[in-house]
Amino acid sequence: MARYIERAENIARIVDVNLQLLLDIRNLEEKQLIEYWLPIVQATGDEQEFFKLHPHATGKAVTEFLVFQPENSNSIFQSICSARENARMARDQITLELWEELNRLYLFIRSPDARMVWKRSPSEFFQEIKSSSLHLNGIIAATLVHDEGWWFVQVGQFLERADKTTRILDVRYQTLPERGLPKSITPDQALEWAAVLRSCSAWDAYKSIYSADINPRLVAEFLLLSDNFPRSVRFCVTELNHAIRRISGVADGHFSNDAEKLTGRFLAELQFSAVDEIFDIGLHKYLDDAQVKLNDIGVALFRAYIYQQFDNPDKAHMVQQEEQQQQSQTQRS
Repeated sequence: MARYIERAENIARIVDVNLQLLLDIRNLEEKQLIEYWLPIVQATGDEQEFFKLHPHATGKAVTEFLVFQPENSNSIFQSICSARENARMARDQITLELWEELNRLYLFIRSPDARMVWKRSPSEFFQEIKSSSLHLNGIIAATLVHDEGWWFVQVGQFLERADKTTRILDVRYQTLPERGLPKSITPDQALEWAAVLRSCSAWDAYKSIYSADINPRLVAEFLLLSDNFPRSVRFCVTELNHAIRRISGVADGHFSNDAEKLTGRFLAELQFSAVDEIFDIGLHKYLDDAQVKLNDIGVALFRAYIYQQFDNPDKAHMVQQEEQQQQSQTQRS
């Protein structure tokens, strides 16, 4: 539930900021527009699914795919529907306030009003999604008992947020050399990097530290390695590591399952990484590796806590009887 809520909000941020960016960069030809929309689909990891449904990465096709397309499991529409379904299955473990707000958002996204708001003002539509997500997070923090279930919410939220921050930062990697930093950036590229910050709601926080100096090195350092910005990868993995250990009761420096081991290892790498080392590796390669690590953590969490093999008592009893019969026959012979 928490991952899907976070996913809907992040997709809303990405698409909204890209639309705003294209208003600032005018007089683009159709081929140039595709160069701004296709990376958005690639960043979400849904490029293959997109081209099954749409022949070209036009603005209309990409926004439809990411916002309303039910066939896209990661669209805003489908994420909200999936979040609501997961909440329904855990209805006895969540509060009335949380259920009502999530149900309100679910009814909105499925209603004709959502399309009407979208056509009238995409920015207003995305603001509704983002505001509702922030409202839901506030309700979760203020009304849920902070027990094991709440810590699972934190796990889902920060795992998803870390993943999406890496993907948002990877959107403009084509403007960078394969390794190292660019010698300079154009005014349009500066707008693109500012859009990356806005997609992570990091623009104001970034300016408070670096003023308005848009520099790919500083942007990457802030979104990857900041230890106090709540959408940086390091901050998210720190919170993820804390939540996982609150669930299991295992202290730092130890692990009882692969999820704890992988999360602790990734956190240590982030704590002792320098941004210049990241660019020496290549930002795109580093972000790809980070996404693989986050996916592995998600799989390990699923195996540790969700997927459980249940032995069939009747089958186990039959196997035991067969083994006893074989032993008796061996002894007689």
